[in-house]
Amino acid sequence: MVDGTGTATERESTVRAPWRPGPRLRRALDVGPVALLALSVVVVGASAGSLTWLLLGLAQTIPLIWRRHHPVAVYAAIAGASVVQALVIDTPIVSQLAYPVALYNLARHGSALAGAVGLLVGLAGSVVAAVDWSQTAYASYVRPDLTDYVPYAFTIGAIVIVAWALGTLSRVRDAYVQALVEQGERRVIEAEQRVLLAAGRERARIAREMHDVVAHGLSVIVVQADGGRYAAAKDPAIAARTLETVAETGRASLADMRRLLGLLRTGEESGRAPQPGLPDLSALIDLARETGARVTADLPGPDVQLPEAEALTVYRIVQESLTNVRKHAGTAAEVHVEVTVGSAVVVTITDTGRGAQAPTADGLGLVGMGERVAVHRGSLTAGPGHDGGWVVTARWTR
Repeated sequence: MVDGTGTATERESTVRAPWRPGPRLRRALDVGPVALLALSVVVVGASAGSLTWLLLGLAQTIPLIWRRHHPVAVYAAIAGASVVQALVIDTPIVSQLAYPVALYNLARHGSALAGAVGLLVGLAGSVVAAVDWSQTAYASYVRPDLTDYVPYAFTIGAIVIVAWALGTLSRVRDAYVQALVEQGERRVIEAEQRVLLAAGRERARIAREMHDVVAHGLSVIVVQADGGRYAAAKDPAIAARTLETVAETGRASLADMRRLLGLLRTGEESGRAPQPGLPDLSALIDLARETGARVTADLPGPDVQLPEAEALTVYRIVQESLTNVRKHAGTAAEVHVEVTVGSAVVVTITDTGRGAQAPTADGLGLVGMGERVAVHRGSLTAGPGHDGGWVVTARWTR
């Protein structure tokens, strides 16, 4: 599996290119056979005592050194030398082995059009060579007919076709292998991008959960601690109950935080507890009332069921809205929570406080609620109410 920190070296180790000879081996393969063929030309030319034979042989052989990098120019030079040979020498020479090699490299390293032109030139040359060499093979008083030309033309043409076909197949194979390598590299890069996007979405999800847990728990603890401090002087029993609520809220928040942190650990049990849902809304409302908020609620009955993800979204929206009420609405605010579940899920939290005039610290709570609702293809609106206060409405179709 490729993680988000994969480097180019790691990608190369994942998608391995086919083996290819190194620069030294390739140079040896370019020069070595040509040197042997040139040596044969020199030996045969010297033994025949023909300077023309020697010069034409070297003209057909030496250009092969550059056949990989300049296939068209090399083929043109060798084909030109072969034409000159047909004009001045009536017999085949050993350097003609260079022609199929040049045609092979033209078909492999050149374009498809250049290979096709080389094939046509080679087939035409096979006919010319067959006629020229056939006339030389017979005595001057014997005139060859058409059947005498066919074997020569067929043999030479077959060599030309095989050289072109092998070069073309090699070119097609190289293109296919290169396409596979590029496809593999693209897939590795796409996999890395998918991992990065998934990690980003997971971080955003955990950040929303952490914000909801920490902000809600700490706001309850702060309100209860402030109230317990003032009540301790007058009624120690109230202070004790307040401290008990602070402790319960702290323990619940700590448990939620441990569950979320467990999701970040690899190779360990996450310790996941059941996600809060519709049945937990009553406890959430009661906890808000214990902090001094005046909250009324219209909640779905115990027989109403929602998928876990939607139920968690409802719970977090109500939780975050009550947290914002404690932060911004003021102690005299009245809050009404309404949750309806039918063909659509509608969550409305209305308060009569001064939240519309309170500055927004970071807006992460509203952003988190909007992202949760967007997952269900719904909409979220939050703003001042018609009669003051603040209204949060979330809606999505089931």
